[in-house]
Amino acid sequence: MTKTELRKYFKQERRGIDPREKLKMDDLLLIKFQQMYFPQVSVLLTYWPHEKYAEPNTHLFSSYLGHTIPGLETAYPVIDSQTGKLNAVAVTEDTVYTTNTYGITEPKDGIIIDPQDIDLVFVPLLAADMQGYRVGYGKGFYDKYLADCRQDVIIIGFNYFAPVDKIDDTQLFDIPLNYLVTTEDIYEF
Repeated sequence: MTKTELRKYFKQERRGIDPREKLKMDDLLLIKFQQMYFPQVSVLLTYWPHEKYAEPNTHLFSSYLGHTIPGLETAYPVIDSQTGKLNAVAVTEDTVYTTNTYGITEPKDGIIIDPQDIDLVFVPLLAADMQGYRVGYGKGFYDKYLADCRQDVIIIGFNYFAPVDKIDDTQLFDIPLNYLVTTEDIYEF
């Protein structure tokens, strides 16, 4: 299937998840994620889950990491409306958030972290394939950002659904995941 077909299909599948079932699925994702170990991680780029798209609750995963990695620095993406570029902005417990034109919650202000300083990235996705390629929301923000990160940056996606066999229209600039965490399994690519 193509990215467009997968995007349409999995948006519909996600909308069909009962809210109570989604809470259980988020807990199952957290249990799987807790089986992973990241000894060299000190800077995390995560994202605020978009309620409209029933995204997995990334707050659970980043909160868990914050408790297990002393001094973990956490950042959220901010889209620069002038350039269309994604920046990682460090957050604290005092950070004020706002909603951008895409409906994404992001820090209102803060210090931008250099992509080379990021150790671990949680990327949003609708689907992934068995090679680690993902289908996002079609804007390409993350692939452009990840191209500027270190080669050893760890890229993780969370999904309620198992990966498909193959995304038919991946491009050279698409950057694959290192791991996909689902309610049933952890896939390493």
